[in-house]
Parts: sequence; structure tokens; C-alpha cells
Amino acid sequence: MSAERSIDGDEGPSDPIEPPERDARPPPLAVAASLAAAGVASLAALLAAPLGGTLVGVAAVGLAAGSTRRSPRTLSWAAGAGVVGLAVAGYRGGSVEPLLASGVALAVAWDVADHGLSVGEQVGRGARARRNVAVHAGTSALVGALAVAVAYGVYVAAAGSQPVAALALLLFGAVALASALR
Repeated sequence: MSAERSIDGDEGPSDPIEPPERDARPPPLAVAASLAAAGVASLAALLAAPLGGTLVGVAAVGLAAGSTRRSPRTLSWAAGAGVVGLAVAGYRGGSVEPLLASGVALAVAWDVADHGLSVGEQVGRGARARRNVAVHAGTSALVGALAVAVAYGVYVAAAGSQPVAALALLLFGAVALASALR
């Protein structure tokens, strides 16, 4: 309430109004989009290899916990657990296609969750950030899909005679994907 003047000119209460405290949690759309992408990552990894898919599912739970606790460190640890899950699924003989889809979905889930934390800190949960989050998630998914398309194309072209070269090129594609998302 602002300072009020009485009829005789004296100022009323001089307590300045304190603005309401901003809710710094991530926007609900960012949390929902991150969990949806994490669910896709878990399902795709589960189709590739059950043990790896289970680890990626644990990563999805970690992403949810990191979003609710507003902890970038928890998000990073969860993404790391997801990468370990993908590596286990690949080691256990999972096919390339679901692993690539899972990798992109996991990267999108982490990126959207991290972006949601930033948006929540900067403008608060109540701000209209729906378009911002949707564009960010769509762009991340598009960049990931393009990177996977290139990596998979190289894998298919090189898979016949040089499996070590194909593995190296897939690793290069993963590094390119990670750098493109950052």
C-alpha cells in the first residue's frame, strides 16, 4: 500500500509495499515436456535392452526430482545416469535405431528441464513462458533429429565393411549433438 495523505496533509503509514515473492519453480510446461521426452527416452532404451532402459528410467525420475527441487546438479547427475543406461543398452546388444532415438530424447529432456530452471529463476513460474518453452523444446528436438539423421546415415553407409569407423562416426555425431544443444 502506498503512503496515503490524510486531509490535513500528514502522510499516512510509511511502510513500503513489499512485492509478492516470485515463485522460482520451473513452468509446468517445461516440467511436462521434459518428463514426456524422458519417457520416450526410457521406452526407446527399454526396447533396445531392458537393463539399459531401466537405467534411463531412473534418469527420468532424476530429471523429475531435479526439476521439482530446482537443482541443476541433480539434472546433470540424472543425465549422466541416462548416458550410462544408453551405454549399457548398447553394450548389451541393443539396436542402433532405438538407442539413437533414446539419446536424442534424453538430451531434449535434460535441455528442456535445464531451460525450465532458468526461466523459473528469471521470470518465475507464473509468467507466460509457454511459447518460450515450446519453441526451445521444438528447436532442441529438431537439432537432435538432424544430428541423428546425419549420424545414422553415416552409420548405414559405413556399417558394411568398417564397424570401428562407424562407431567412431557415431561418437562424433553424439559430440556434435551435445555441442549443438549447448
